[in-house]
Amino acid sequence: MTSIPPTDPDLLAAARRFAAEAGALTLEWFRGGDLDLEHKGDGTPVTAADKAAESRLRMRIGEFAPDDAILGEEEGATEGTSGRRWVVDPIDGTKAFTRGVPLYSTLVAVEDEHGPAVGVIELPALGQQVFAGRGLGCFVADANGERPARVSATGSLDAAMLTTSGFGSWSTDQVTAAHRSGATLRTWGDGYGYALAATGSVDAMIDPIVAEWDIAPMMVIITEAGGQFTSLNGHEGAIHGSGVASNGVLHDRLIDLLRT
Repeated sequence: MTSIPPTDPDLLAAARRFAAEAGALTLEWFRGGDLDLEHKGDGTPVTAADKAAESRLRMRIGEFAPDDAILGEEEGATEGTSGRRWVVDPIDGTKAFTRGVPLYSTLVAVEDEHGPAVGVIELPALGQQVFAGRGLGCFVADANGERPARVSATGSLDAAMLTTSGFGSWSTDQVTAAHRSGATLRTWGDGYGYALAATGSVDAMIDPIVAEWDIAPMMVIITEAGGQFTSLNGHEGAIHGSGVASNGVLHDRLIDLLRT
């Protein structure tokens, strides 16, 4: 049986650079400047910063790997011939961004013929980046340097801290079940919530409704941090419309709980 090879460290380094550069660009609009706010057909907001950051990401990826495919939230899909695909979200948490909340992120993921290869969560306003490459581990980099990222060891739901992007996408039964479990519930959401899960600050991050670009980096980030990432139905990957990232110990119990 052929083993899946680790990600090329140069590919991870490139993804980190591109995410950091695009994230830094968003700071030119954050809490200042003309956002040129619009609303897309689904009602979600988009700003000049979203568009500029995705354009920058596409330019950098194109220079680095012109034959790779790209999927982005703002510009859609660009076909490639290499068998490798980048998935980017220039500002995950645009609503927070437009209100001056510093918890938004820039997300970059890379998939190859073996599956998820690279994941980067860039948190520009916090000066932090959480990143992982398949077989290379998960790390967090900030003003204190670079260090390994690991999920928590919490073993019971009544001692767990769960976070989500918002309870508007939860059913009443799901909210009730989570509340009755005894878990502490918070709403530090979007990419930031997954960064918290990967670094052990929370025990699980749950999104009942998401797009692929919202969670594409999370499979490799969470698994390399020692946790587990699936949809609410227990399926692996970012294409199932929901995301549950946990420390692994609690995962099956969370899936059973939220299926109610």
